[in-house]
Amino acid sequence: MPKKSFLVNLLLLKSCYAPKRIVLRVLFFGVVLYAVFLLSYELHFFLQGNSAFPYQADPLLRERARLLGLIAVPMQLIALYFAKFYNGVFAYFRMPDLRRTVFAMTVTSLLLFILARLVLPHLSSVTVGPKHATIIVLNYFFALSAVCGIRIVARYLWEHKQRIPRGLRHMERVAIFGAGDAGMQTAEAMLSRPAMGKMPVVFFDDDPEKRNMSICGLPIIFTPCDFAELRERYTVSQIVIAIPTGNLKRVREITELAHAQNLKVLRVPSLEELTTGRTTISELREIALEDLLERPPLDLDNEKITAMISGKVVLVTGAGGSIGSEICRQIAERAPAHLLLVEQCEVLLYRVEQNLINNGHGTVIKPLIGDITDRRRMEQIFETYHPEIVFHAAAHKHVPMMESQPAEAIKNNSLGTAQMMEIASRFQTEAFVLISTDKAINPTNAMGASKRLAEIALQSMSQRPGNKTRFMAVRFGNVLGSSGSVIPLFEKQIAAGGPLTVTHQDIKRYFMTIPEAVGLVLQTATIGEGGSIYVLDMGAPVKIIDVARHLIELSGLRPNIDIDIKIVGLRPGEKLFEELKTTGEEFEPSGHARISRFISPALEYSKLEDLLKFLREISEKTSANEIKLAVNSVIPEYKPYLN
Repeated sequence: MPKKSFLVNLLLLKSCYAPKRIVLRVLFFGVVLYAVFLLSYELHFFLQGNSAFPYQADPLLRERARLLGLIAVPMQLIALYFAKFYNGVFAYFRMPDLRRTVFAMTVTSLLLFILARLVLPHLSSVTVGPKHATIIVLNYFFALSAVCGIRIVARYLWEHKQRIPRGLRHMERVAIFGAGDAGMQTAEAMLSRPAMGKMPVVFFDDDPEKRNMSICGLPIIFTPCDFAELRERYTVSQIVIAIPTGNLKRVREITELAHAQNLKVLRVPSLEELTTGRTTISELREIALEDLLERPPLDLDNEKITAMISGKVVLVTGAGGSIGSEICRQIAERAPAHLLLVEQCEVLLYRVEQNLINNGHGTVIKPLIGDITDRRRMEQIFETYHPEIVFHAAAHKHVPMMESQPAEAIKNNSLGTAQMMEIASRFQTEAFVLISTDKAINPTNAMGASKRLAEIALQSMSQRPGNKTRFMAVRFGNVLGSSGSVIPLFEKQIAAGGPLTVTHQDIKRYFMTIPEAVGLVLQTATIGEGGSIYVLDMGAPVKIIDVARHLIELSGLRPNIDIDIKIVGLRPGEKLFEELKTTGEEFEPSGHARISRFISPALEYSKLEDLLKFLREISEKTSANEIKLAVNSVIPEYKPYLN
C-alpha cells in the first residue's frame, strides 16, 4: 500500500469501530507519544545548558527515560481510548473532541506526576526528583500538541480530498447575511462541500462590533450596504440568509433589496427544523412565503406532548388531508403504540401511508378506508382498535363549494362529527380533538356554520351522562399550502402567467404553517379541558393582496408589471376580516402563551338529540336557501348568503 494511502486510511476512515483499525491507531499514537516523551527529556536538558545528547553521556538518564516513558505512554493511550479519541472521525475535529482530548491528557499528566514522586522510587534505583515536574509539564504540552496536530492534519487531508471535482468548476458566489453561528456553519459547509456548488465570498451583518472583522477568512461588511456594490465588487449571484431565529421584518427587507438587484435569495433551515433533525444547516432552501409573514415564535412542550402520545393508540380522521397528514407525521415521531389512519379517499390514504413508511414508521401505522358518516364502519374500527386519542380532521372545507351545497356540509361536518363523538364517548376514548376553523366564529358561510354546529355538539356531548372523554375543539385560520387554500391557487396563476385574482383589496386573513398549526393542536390536547374551545394565536392578520405581491416577488417577478393582480369581488359567504370569538364567548388563558380558551354556555345534553334530528331533516332538503335559513334559526349569529 502506498505511504500516502496508508496515512489517509489511518487518519480519515469514517467507520473506525473495527478492532483492527483501533489497534492500528493505538500503535501509531504509541510510537508518536513515546517519541514525544523522549523529546521532552531532550528539551529539558537542553534548557538546562547540558549536552544535546544526554543519553550517550549518562546511562542513568537512559534508564530513567525508558522506565518513566514505558509508564507514561500506555497511560496516555488508555486515557485517549476512554475519551473515545480512536473512535472519532479524524477529519471532523470540533470543540467537543478538543475538550475530551485536553481532559484525557491533563488527567494522565497529573497521575504521572503522582506516580513519579511516590511509585517510581520503589521500582528503580534512580532517584526521581522535583525536576521531573518540568519534564512532565513539557511532555503534557508536546503530547497534547502532537495528538491535536495530527487531527488538524487529518482535517487538512480531508479538505484537500474534497477539492472541486471536474465538472464543478463553476461555483455560485454567495454573500451570507448573518455573521453568527449559523453563518459560520453555513460557510464551513460550503467550503468543505464543493459539490454544493456554492462559494461564500463575503459576510454582511447588522452588528457594528463585527465591522472589518472576518470569519473563515471572509470579510464582514457592516450593514446597511449597497447591494449593487455588493454584487459588482464581489460578483455574488446569491444571498444566503443565515439567521434561523432572525427578525422577519429584516428578512423581508433583505429579500426585497436582493430581488431588486436580481439576486437569488436562499436561507438556512429554521431553528425548529434543525432541532428536530428534519434537516441540516447545509440544506439551503429558497425563501418561502412563511419566511415573510410575521407570526409569534412556536414554543411547544415536546416532552408533555410525547408523554401524551407515547404508547397510546391514536386515531386520525381525514388522515390524507393537508392537516391530517401532518398530524399523522408528528404523532408517528412520538412513538404511539398504533396510529390509525382513517380516510375515505384511497389515493390520499395511500400517499400518507407511503410517506410514513418511508420515514420509518411502517410498523405503527394502520391505514383504514372509511367515511365518518358510516356509523357501522366507525363502530367497527373502535371495537377492533379501541383508540385512546382521536384527532378529528375530516371535513368538507371549501367555502364556495359548500355554499352551493350546504346539505353536504351539515352531513359531514356537523352530523358526521357528532356521530364520531358519540362513538368515542361510548368507547371511553380518553381525548377527542376537533379541528375547527375561525370561519365558525359569527359565520357568514355554510362551511363555517356547519363547523359551529359541530362545536355546539361537542360542548353538549361533554355533558353526556357517564362520559369520560375530554372533548375539545381547536380553531385556527388559513394554513399555508393546505389544499384548497389561496397559496396553491396563486402559485398556479403565477405559473400560468397571471393574473392573480384577489377578491377584495382590503381582505385580510390569519395565516399559519401546517407544522405550526398541528404542533399547537397537539399542545392543546395536553392542556385541554373537556367541553372547551381553543383558539390559536396566529399573529396579525395579513392582507391577501400583500400575500399575492410576496409570492410574485419570490418568483423573481414584479407585481403589476410582469404579473397582474386583479380584484374580482367577494365570493358568496366571504368576509373581509375573520373574527376571534363568537357572540357570547369569553376567553381566558389556557396555560400556553399562544393558546386561548373560550368559554360559552353549552347546549344541554338532553337537547342535543333534538338538534341532531333537526339537522338530519334539513339536510334532506334540496333548497340551499331553505337549509341556510333553518341553520340560522339555530345559530342566530350566522349571517347566511342567500341567492
